[in-house]
Amino acid sequence: MPNTIPMTMPRSTPTRIDRRGVLGLLACAGIAVILPWRPAHALDANGAHALIDRSLGEVYQVINSGQPPARMYQDFEAIFARYADVDVIARSALGPAARQAGAAEFAAYKQAFQGYIGRKYGKRFHEFIGSRIEVTGARPLKSFFAVTSVAYLNGRAPMEVEWHVSDRSGRDLYFNIIIEGVNMLASERAEIGAMLARRQGDLAALAADLQQAG
Repeated sequence: MPNTIPMTMPRSTPTRIDRRGVLGLLACAGIAVILPWRPAHALDANGAHALIDRSLGEVYQVINSGQPPARMYQDFEAIFARYADVDVIARSALGPAARQAGAAEFAAYKQAFQGYIGRKYGKRFHEFIGSRIEVTGARPLKSFFAVTSVAYLNGRAPMEVEWHVSDRSGRDLYFNIIIEGVNMLASERAEIGAMLARRQGDLAALAADLQQAG
């Protein structure tokens, strides 16, 4: 049976929810990257399925908590850090500049990027009151597992969402979300690249910008 993760708060005034908004809802799950083959240590379809369920459950719990926005953004950031491969995601979003960065410089950027994700997409989560996501299955795909789900949104046709889960970093983590053929990393890579270009490649300045963005 598919797992249904509903929203339990009363519905607010209908808000237009677009594909970008869905990406926001799922941001805690990670962003698309291409991972090389590595034998899985224990990950299987059931484990990948369960991981998605747990993450979504925590996201909805925060949405339904009634906490002040600033506290909710902190909680969303913590979920992102707990379930996503933040190091891989941050490097992928940064692009070639990641290979040139020193360890301390990259660490500062990664921490700023993590907070930026939590704030940026946390601000969109109120749009999903009254919606639900059904996790429908999981299957092996190349060197990882693909978990399928359907997002049912107020006033919109259902959207297919595919999650990619790997244990490449030694833990089972999300590293990719595809919504109707669109992945979130491409969007983030473009935005981060534009911000870095405005700072003439200064990674410290980019990190400072990210601390204020979102």
